[in-house]
Amino acid sequence: MIRNVVMGRVRDGVAPEQVEQALQALRDLRVDGAEFDLLAGRDLGLREGNAGFVITVDLPDEEAYRIYDADPEHNRIRAELIAPIVERIDRVQFRLPA
Repeated sequence: MIRNVVMGRVRDGVAPEQVEQALQALRDLRVDGAEFDLLAGRDLGLREGNAGFVITVDLPDEEAYRIYDADPEHNRIRAELIAPIVERIDRVQFRLPA
């Protein structure tokens, strides 16, 4: 199993509702040919300096990741809803232990 972790730093002045709208679009995403479990949420503000939100996506294998990553609707959400609200995105994909 592959876990994709994305952390985003939100631009100053972006309303929490706008962040939530982008995250909800990802939660609602369905991709033909790729099964995945996606969780997304805004930071609770328990520690200063944290990222503004996190997205985790668990996928069965690399092929499913590639299908998910290349999906047109996924890329539309990235371009239209996420890119305008972030100043930085960090990501990592790693294999979960069996």
